[in-house]
Amino acid sequence: MTPLLAAGWPALIAALVLGYACGAIPFGLILTKVAGLGDVRTIGSGNIGATNVLRTGRKGLAAATLLCDALKGTLPVLAAGQWGEGPALAAGLGAFLGHLFPVWLGFKGGKGVATFIGVLLALSPLTLAAFAAIWLGLAFALKYSSLAALAASAATPVILWALGHGGVAALFLVLAALLWWKHAPNIRRLAAGTEGRIGQKG
Repeated sequence: MTPLLAAGWPALIAALVLGYACGAIPFGLILTKVAGLGDVRTIGSGNIGATNVLRTGRKGLAAATLLCDALKGTLPVLAAGQWGEGPALAAGLGAFLGHLFPVWLGFKGGKGVATFIGVLLALSPLTLAAFAAIWLGLAFALKYSSLAALAASAATPVILWALGHGGVAALFLVLAALLWWKHAPNIRRLAAGTEGRIGQKG
C-alpha cells in the first residue's frame, strides 16, 4: 500500500476538505474590504492575490495577504500530517485547489504562488530554500516576477525527487502544472515581450 493510501480514505477525504476550506479563504479580498478599499477584483488584474493587492498602494496589506495565503497552505498540511504523510499531501492539494478555485467566489481565485510556497514550507523547508534561491536569482537578473515563479515551481518537483521525496514530488508536479495553467496570460505576455517587469511603472 502506498503512503498516500495508508491512512485510509476517510482520513484522506477529511484532510482534502480541511485543506480546501482553509485554501478557499480569500484573504486578499477580505483584507482590502476591511481596510475600506472595496473589492480588489475591480482593479488591476482582478486577482485576489498579493500582487494585485499591492496595486492598491498598501504594501502592508499586500504583505499580510502574502503571509495569510502562504499560511493557509502550511497550517492544514501540518494539522493533517498528524494522521500521516498521505493526509498531509491531501491537505496540501486541497489548500491549493481552494485558493485557485474558491467556491465562495464562483471558483475564481488566485494564481497560487503564495499557497504553493506555504505547502512547500510544511512538507520540505529545504526545497523551499532552493525555490527561494531560484526565484530571487531570476527575479534579480531578469526583473520578471512571473518568470521567476514559473521557473522555481517547475524546478520544485525535480528537486524533491532528487532528495528522495517521491510522494511529495508527485504532489508538486500537479501543483506546478496547475500554477503554470493559471499563469497562461503571463506566459503569453512573456512570449510577446509585454509582461511587466519588477519595479516597472504603469
